[in-house]
Amino acid sequence: MKIILNSLDISSVPEFDSIFEGIGLLKNVKTDRDSVLNNIKNVDAYLASAAIKIDKEFLNHADNLKVIGSPSTGTDHMDLDLIAERGIKCFDISKETELLNSFTATSELAFSLLLSLLRKNILACNDAKNGIWSREKYTGLQLYGKVFGILGLGRLGKISARIANGFGMKVRAHDIKDISFPNVKMVDLNTLVQKSDFLSIHIHLNKDTEGLVNMDFLKKMKKNAVIINTSRGKIINELDLLYALEKSIIAGAALDVIDGEWLTKQELYKHPLIEYSRNSDKIIISPHIGGATIESICGARLFMAKKVADFLSELD
Repeated sequence: MKIILNSLDISSVPEFDSIFEGIGLLKNVKTDRDSVLNNIKNVDAYLASAAIKIDKEFLNHADNLKVIGSPSTGTDHMDLDLIAERGIKCFDISKETELLNSFTATSELAFSLLLSLLRKNILACNDAKNGIWSREKYTGLQLYGKVFGILGLGRLGKISARIANGFGMKVRAHDIKDISFPNVKMVDLNTLVQKSDFLSIHIHLNKDTEGLVNMDFLKKMKKNAVIINTSRGKIINELDLLYALEKSIIAGAALDVIDGEWLTKQELYKHPLIEYSRNSDKIIISPHIGGATIESICGARLFMAKKVADFLSELD
């Protein structure tokens, strides 16, 4: 009997269990590294939460592991080279175009974060809860007529372009590929950085993009510019960003990701950007919830469960 270990929250995916009927025994554990490591021995398949790193220590516990399924587009939580070296098959959804085209959540969140920052929504709502009705205090900026820059015109970049067009923004984009898209003006990277009022990052993290947004990059931006990152934290040099915010080199940052998402609660509390966010209205941070909608979570997790089940069936 094959054993499938699942560290994903499947409370909103009632069909999940039935996918493995007749294939193996599904064992659900908490989304917690210790819980997974204590149960991974002798497991044939692992359904992976992006919150748990799959590294050498992890794989040393997984004597019998044959396949990993991660319902995520990012893979920075997995040591892909070591996984391949161990002869373990690894699935993610980064190239599942048909599935991903129905997921708009991350691009929607990028605008939610931007608007929350520009309109100071959280601070204003907190005042209202306390009976403080101070409209003038929270005068913000509108999106209409602003230049919306998109770094990476892939799937999410294109969704973001359509949304920005809907707000009446001037959309500019840069991509390493030769791409054209309706109502988007393609420009070189320097032009994008220099001309954007709001710059949204939609590129993958790799050796070429790690630390791409550094001090040189930030100094080229407008002083009233806001950078939005719903991709991966390591694309931004965070100490450079912190300095740029403190010295008003740029006006703000709206982030759904940071470098260090696997830190403990105590360590996260002391993370430089999170510390800064407690005392500044120049930055807003959410805990990597870009894809956290019922539609995208259920769709991705069901898809990956079926993918892993099919793989296990073919082993017979």
